[in-house]
Amino acid sequence: MPTSTSFGKTADGQEIQLFTLTNAKGMKATISTYGGTLTSLLVPDKDGKISDVVLGFDKAEGYLSPEFKKSNPYFGALIGRYGNRIAKGKFTIDGKEYQVGVNNNGNSLHGGNVGFNQKIWTAKPGSDADGQTLTLTYLSKDGEEGYPGNLNVTVTYTLTADNALKIDYAATTDKATPVNLTNHAYFNLALGQSKDVLAHQVT
Repeated sequence: MPTSTSFGKTADGQEIQLFTLTNAKGMKATISTYGGTLTSLLVPDKDGKISDVVLGFDKAEGYLSPEFKKSNPYFGALIGRYGNRIAKGKFTIDGKEYQVGVNNNGNSLHGGNVGFNQKIWTAKPGSDADGQTLTLTYLSKDGEEGYPGNLNVTVTYTLTADNALKIDYAATTDKATPVNLTNHAYFNLALGQSKDVLAHQVT
């Protein structure tokens, strides 16, 4: 089963937990209930050397700081309700126009002013045939950031025995609403040998 520890508290006193998923090969994934954020992913290379391949902070304060929220508040987090931009924060469903929060040069980016990346998710650790799991749930209420409908979101992280990290998304709603969920992890696959990704090749 995944283990958990306290990761800190939000400004309004909400507890943030940090869960660690492991497998027999030494791979570890740590996930925070703040934003459902993947804070680290320790991966063994062909020689068994283990290095972190995602960018993240060691302490919750890094994710909560005003400087971080101004620069890139999506560091490793779950994104919603809508990943990417909605022009001018406006869309129409069934003849009704909706205005959602704008936060990016007059557009709505990654869920608006306070997206899923800044929410505390409810966590349930577990395991299945593939490996250890962490299931995160969040209820985005009707009208949150201007979106219609109560949206129940479930995201499951699974760390498999063959060193794969899977992320499965599901959502149900009681009204028609746009939904586009994703994760915003930043990867550096140089296994600690480089501070940038300039030598990476995408094939």
